[in-house]
Amino acid sequence: MSRGKIEIKKIENLNSRQVTFSKRRNGLLKKAKELSILCDAEVGVIIFSSTGKVYQWSSTSMEHTFSRYNKGMEEYHSQEHPLDEQQVESLQGIEVNTMKQEYLRLHTAYMRLNGKELDDLSFKELKQLENQLNEGIASVEQQKEQILMEQLKRSRLQEQKSIMENEDLRKQVEELRQKKELEYTRIESIARKKT
Repeated sequence: MSRGKIEIKKIENLNSRQVTFSKRRNGLLKKAKELSILCDAEVGVIIFSSTGKVYQWSSTSMEHTFSRYNKGMEEYHSQEHPLDEQQVESLQGIEVNTMKQEYLRLHTAYMRLNGKELDDLSFKELKQLENQLNEGIASVEQQKEQILMEQLKRSRLQEQKSIMENEDLRKQVEELRQKKELEYTRIESIARKKT
């Protein structure tokens, strides 16, 4: 049974929108990884959620991908549309301003995740930030629990190994003791025969 086509428009229900965002984001990142592996392509994906959360993936590093993109755009513009100095300066100014705005936005988001610069947020935005932090805490706790379980498993294996080694050593000591007793008994027997 094939899936029906859906109309591409904004999903009004917030829960449905979040679920769809999460599924489609994961699908997009999966396709980007597959494209990178199958075609030996350098791929970079950046996604901004409606809550301002940033998701990114790059087959190399995002800095390398940006650098390569900028270099490619410069070459494209120089070949297709030679720019005069004024246009170049104008474009560079726009890029710098865009990067400054992005830096400020990311810095503000970072500060808010650290519980600072919250004064201008509405109740709804604070609630979204709280949910985002709770999701982050849950992920951290899950990772921490997984690491602790792995450490516990390793400790138990080490304990079992130590118990087995101790048992082997105990058996060796017992065998040595029995050999000494037999030797001592044999020596006593020989000494009695001589007397």
